Amino acid sequence: MRFENKIVVITGGAGGVGQALVRLFAAEGARLMISDINTEGCQAMVDEARALGAEAECLAGNLREKEYCEAIVARAVERFGGVDILLNNAGIIPRGTVEETTDEMWFTAMDVNLNAVFFLCRAAIPHMKRRGGGAIVNTSSVWGIYPGPGHVAYCTSKGAVAALTRNLGRDAAPFGIRVNAVCPHEINTPMIRSGFERRGLDPQKAIEELNRTVPLGRIAEPEDIADVIAFLASDQARYIAAETLEVTGAKPVSG
Repeated sequence: MRFENKIVVITGGAGGVGQALVRLFAAEGARLMISDINTEGCQAMVDEARALGAEAECLAGNLREKEYCEAIVARAVERFGGVDILLNNAGIIPRGTVEETTDEMWFTAMDVNLNAVFFLCRAAIPHMKRRGGGAIVNTSSVWGIYPGPGHVAYCTSKGAVAALTRNLGRDAAPFGIRVNAVCPHEINTPMIRSGFERRGLDPQKAIEELNRTVPLGRIAEPEDIADVIAFLASDQARYIAAETLEVTGAKPVSG
């Protein structure tokens, strides 16, 4: 019960990694505020968390809106009394070179992947200060550290999240607030599968081909990433701050 009575905000809680996070933190005693753009999925995860014995509530909305980002934190404070852990897990993967990337693709990537992280951190950190500390885990990407081809908006936004994490990690550490980021490679989620479908590929065959490119033998499952996020959020990582942790199965980014 690493997170007993800890107040935890999770964005993207109805997605692949988000669901794994909700189940993990609920099972370990956390009190959860769940965010997602999918209203039904958000409520379903609240129900699942409660079935595991956790206190949980959700607030569905669009992370492109600053007011919604701030409202998530405000609702957690109103409902539970503060914020101890913030997991900025939500994200999108627009695909395209600079010539293929529209204005809408670019600004949506920046709003969801980067600006929302900034707004949520800015809203949560004062409450963490009042509670004597806290932990923030942002989800960047190994493609943000070593940008790959054909994803200019995604790589730029995730690279900025890594930089933001390092900066916040330095600034917040004197207040007992640890800010870190997890940087995964491919993850077997509905998001990656839907991307294959949009390109006319069979998702299962595409996943099998990806598995063969990973030295450990497979791409990550959501639980693989959720476990690392939980570690970074826990007291087991009490001396880790301002780090970007690559979780890749030893697979490099290559073009």
